[in-house]
Amino acid sequence: QRAGSPPFPSTISAGEIIKEGRIIRRNALQGVIVKNLIHALLLVVSGMLAAALIWLTASPPRGEPVLLHPPPTPPPLQVHVTGAVSKPGVYPLAPGARLQEAIEAAGGIVEVGDLAGLNLAMKLSDGDRVEVPFLPPTRTPTASRGSTAVEAPQTQPSGAQAERNGLININQATQSQLETLPGIGPATAQKIIAYREDHGPFEIISDIVNVSGIGPATYDKIKDSITVGDMP
Repeated sequence: QRAGSPPFPSTISAGEIIKEGRIIRRNALQGVIVKNLIHALLLVVSGMLAAALIWLTASPPRGEPVLLHPPPTPPPLQVHVTGAVSKPGVYPLAPGARLQEAIEAAGGIVEVGDLAGLNLAMKLSDGDRVEVPFLPPTRTPTASRGSTAVEAPQTQPSGAQAERNGLININQATQSQLETLPGIGPATAQKIIAYREDHGPFEIISDIVNVSGIGPATYDKIKDSITVGDMP
């Protein structure tokens, strides 16, 4: 033993050796356990990462959601209604509209309108033109079989006969008297005279719409100012 060094026991007992061996074995066992735990943890983490990678590659791609918008509302039909209606003109109608709806949009038919030849259930298309016909003109009754028709001589009506109670008799009025009616000019007055000469006298005042150039609008203006007089 060197001088100045601490003394150490010259002998170690058997109990101390056994105790020391146990400590060494315990520490070695703990190290193996820790190492196995670390290895197991690494395996678990690796397995989870592999599973996540497989799930990501196997799942379908995800894109932006598609928004479905309702179909646009179709524009209304534009239909021209003319003829024997109260208010001829162009009217907007819902898609799939029928002829009946077009006539109702134009105010309905006038007194002398004729719906007999129309299909009111007909579907309309954009840009259609609908013409409601007038009733055919009333003809003068002819003589029965076996009799002879005698035509009365034509006389020029007098002003007093053609105008009575403030009403113009369209069967007897002169051109100048007809021109006093609202909306009736010289050309239309001549057509009225020519019509009654060709077809005979008007039987009812609404027959005047059969004259070319006189429609429902003009008829509405003059109907309270005209008469057909006393028909036989």
